[in-house]
Amino acid sequence: MPVTGLGPHGERAASPLLLKLSEADSQEIAQRRFSVGVVLHTTQSDWARQQLAGISSMLGQHNAAIVDVVDCGFDAGQQVAALTRMAVEDIDAVISIPIGNADVAEPHRAIHQAGKKLILLDNAPTGLAAGAEYTCVVSADNFGLGEIAARQLSTEIDTGQKIGILSYAADFFATDEREIAFRKWMNRNRPDLTIAQARFQSLADVRGAVQALLASEGALGGLFVVWDEPAVLAAEVLEQAQHTSPIATIDLGNAVAISMARGGPIKSVGAQRPYDQGKAAAAAALLSLLGRPLPSWIALPGLAVVRDNVVEAYQSIWHAPAPPELLRLLRASKW
Repeated sequence: MPVTGLGPHGERAASPLLLKLSEADSQEIAQRRFSVGVVLHTTQSDWARQQLAGISSMLGQHNAAIVDVVDCGFDAGQQVAALTRMAVEDIDAVISIPIGNADVAEPHRAIHQAGKKLILLDNAPTGLAAGAEYTCVVSADNFGLGEIAARQLSTEIDTGQKIGILSYAADFFATDEREIAFRKWMNRNRPDLTIAQARFQSLADVRGAVQALLASEGALGGLFVVWDEPAVLAAEVLEQAQHTSPIATIDLGNAVAISMARGGPIKSVGAQRPYDQGKAAAAAALLSLLGRPLPSWIALPGLAVVRDNVVEAYQSIWHAPAPPELLRLLRASKW
């Protein structure tokens, strides 16, 4: 599937296949024993665990060490503190997913100014220049993921229905791109549908946001949720209210895969490849430490997942067999 989105500065995507390390590169990296810090919005999600696994795998293969992993708890203030500390520590590179955009621009800039390489995940904070203040952004094709979700949800919805979007209220490039793409696809291909929106600031707000949406709009023909963790919470609300609205979301986390396998409300997913994205980010960090120029935006395409291909998709994304519970649920109704 081709990448359809653009980077944070309107860049065309470069392929992660460009991030090749030669034997000579690997030998030099192993001798220099680089150290890397990782700063994530959370370490508690399946996406984050897979991203870290990919980073760890690539760095470990090249004798480079992760010396610090920070869970910011979706809090920009915690990220500012972590980056400010790392800027003065003996560390060679930082891999970070910015939280809150403009709020975290200066501490990210400080990493570069301290002579360290900065690899960004998903987004570049406002005002930072590629190449001059960070090395590159490694990301999923978030616009393409939104298109996948819209295309798949559309097949579940009858003519003239009202559908909902559950949006993330923070200024976050990745989720914004998904929502923009979803709306554009629906407006272009399903003009018969009307769209209602609810927003959440944190996961603790999700249930209330969905309940308010149902109270104001009534039954929905379908719901798009911008990533998997809030989608699981939204599905619980719908089931408790005995609504049968199909849900489309982004990311094939374990709970989403189980919901799909048992025939729950989550019917389709535009899946990122976080393990592969982690490996790409780590390779970008290592190449930049060797002084190699890199494209400013490196993006991986998404994968369309429905119940019929959830096992194969799980294996591809997780680089592991599907969990026994998922296989059991599928066998109960299909195999």
